[in-house]
Amino acid sequence: MTRMILLGAMALAACAQTPPPAEEPPVTNDNAGVACNADGLTDLVGQPAGADLGATALERSGARTLRWIQPNTAVTMDFRVDRLNIMLDDKNVVTSFTCG
Repeated sequence: MTRMILLGAMALAACAQTPPPAEEPPVTNDNAGVACNADGLTDLVGQPAGADLGATALERSGARTLRWIQPNTAVTMDFRVDRLNIMLDDKNVVTSFTCG
């Protein structure tokens, strides 16, 4: 008897409709109008890394975010038009700037 009730409940559950998939939010570009430009930062190459240098580079590049990259450090490969990458050597001296 218990078996029949369980089988009946399972059969009814199998007949239930699945809910429609949730609507995905529209894709927006939160970075519209914000683009990094590292071309004017060459005079900062050779400087020691620090908060002041980071703030200056961020302001002059027009980027919103900053990422310090030390040698042999793993970084994500996602491209962000609003991010400035500052490459450092093993003594925390700036070697180059890139955007992305």
